[in-house]
Amino acid sequence: MKVTFFIDRPVFSAVISIVIVIVGIIGLTMLPVDQYPQITPPVVKISASYPGASALTVSQAVATPIEQEINGTPGMLYMESNSSNSGGFSATVTFDVSADPDLAAVEIQNRVKLAESRLPAEVIQNGISVEKQAPSQLMTLCLTSTDPKFDEIYLSNFATINVLDVIRRIPGVGRVSNIGSRYYAMQIWAQPDKLANFGLTVQDLQNALKDQNRESAAGVLGQQPVQGLDITIPITTQGRLSTVGQFEDIVVRANANGSIIRLKDVARVSLEASSYNTESGINGENAAVLGIYMLPGANAMEVAERVKEAMDEISKNFPEGLSYEIPFDMTTYISESIHEVYKTLFEALVLVVLVVYLSLQSWRATLIPVVAVPISLIGTFGFMLIFGFSLNILTLLGLILAIGIVVDDAIVVVEGVEHIM
Repeated sequence: MKVTFFIDRPVFSAVISIVIVIVGIIGLTMLPVDQYPQITPPVVKISASYPGASALTVSQAVATPIEQEINGTPGMLYMESNSSNSGGFSATVTFDVSADPDLAAVEIQNRVKLAESRLPAEVIQNGISVEKQAPSQLMTLCLTSTDPKFDEIYLSNFATINVLDVIRRIPGVGRVSNIGSRYYAMQIWAQPDKLANFGLTVQDLQNALKDQNRESAAGVLGQQPVQGLDITIPITTQGRLSTVGQFEDIVVRANANGSIIRLKDVARVSLEASSYNTESGINGENAAVLGIYMLPGANAMEVAERVKEAMDEISKNFPEGLSYEIPFDMTTYISESIHEVYKTLFEALVLVVLVVYLSLQSWRATLIPVVAVPISLIGTFGFMLIFGFSLNILTLLGLILAIGIVVDDAIVVVEGVEHIM
């Protein structure tokens, strides 16, 4: 198309410029914002726990059946697994870049289900988690306290009960992990000498716990086919135990002479952390550390702002002496990059004005690149949205470089037009 087409139709040219600006502004508001582009292949993580088992036992009883089922999954590149002496098992399955993360997670979930029949009952009871691994962490949130009574166990459980669910409901948040979590658990420390004295085994303790620490459906009094009753009364029984005393009173065995052996007679019961394998802190103080990951394609700036607003609201109900801080926030680097683009654009426009005006001594000629440069750059955001790009450090770097090219072309074109005219 000849340049004269636009020169002869100034109104049409102005409309095209306005459309470009509108499309660019719409694209800018809808572009996902992230620190880096999504170029990493989809990764699905599998986690399981076999309490009390060694790394070798976990590898043979848990890792092998799961790996055999997962091996050969369509689109899978490779798989890595880890078995620890704490009874933990984790595996990461990496897929081809073109694979759909959601479909990959579903495929792995189905294959793990096939392996469950070959896994120990304890592993299935504790649960097997399959989740998409977020490519990057958005921010780290820490709950801290200057009050000694708020120890790491309290902080971890407080975060789980009062913070985790609120953060997970925020649009754009993909996963929230309690790093170094220490959940409350009833720890039962069997005493071998007393067990031997009463002729009991650890299996006897496990059976007693399973039988007397569970919810049971006791039925309804007066329901059909009972006749002559006008009302029905549901029967409720004490199910799950919750205090140390209730666990201590569990009957392990009733002897023929009428004596009863309770759990407290052969074991020590205490309410403690479920695991001491990891611990978290900040600046030498106890802390509950939450890692927040966002969904692919989400706007990091908006998600981070929503998280901060939610924490400001939650913190109003914190007990005295408990506070929170954000030691890591990925959006800080993104904000700096965006600020650098604005700064570069402003400097470029100032230089264009100075160079063009000092060279041509014409405000009319100077006005042309001042208008053309922002229009061309703003329109870029619309095309970035169309082609699936995100606003990240690399694309912002490209914009900064493009500013130099656009400015250079604007100066050359204006000088050439003035020379011909």
